[in-house]
This record gives sequence, C-alpha cells and structure tokens, in this order.
Amino acid sequence: MKHIGALQALVTADLSDREPTAAELDVIDFEMPVIAAEVELLDVQIRLLDRPVTELDARRLRRARRKVLAARRELTNQVSPVTGVGA
Repeated sequence: MKHIGALQALVTADLSDREPTAAELDVIDFEMPVIAAEVELLDVQIRLLDRPVTELDARRLRRARRKVLAARRELTNQVSPVTGVGA
C-alpha cells in the first residue's frame, strides 16, 4: 500500500502556533484593569457557590460588581491607543 501525504509544507501557519503581535499586547495591556476586575468578581462568585450568602459576602459581591462597572466606564471613556485591532 502506498502512503499518500502532502508533498509541500502548509501554505498558512497554524493560528495556535503564532505569538501575539505588539498591537494585540497593547490592547490587552489597555484592557487589563477590566480583566483584573472581572477576575476578582469571578473569584467572589466562585467562593459563594457552595455556601449561603452572608451580609459580608453580599457586600463583597456588590463591591466587585461596582469595580467591574467602574473599570468598564473608565475604559470606555479613554481613547484607545491602537485603532483597527479587533472587531
């Protein structure tokens, strides 16, 4: 039996093999306050999954939600350092 395989290398690179571009890293750095606030909110929500919510937990959750909203508001009001990246 004869093996049939590709004789040429792939024309396009696999997207999972490439590193982020400088522009993509700039956008990530620009959005980092929102990302950090969302991670903090997620941490609070995970802690509350398996126990009843106390008043202190409710305050932590409200604080984390307000922090996410404030970070999003600040990001929205800023001018993006990079234009034309993303959709």
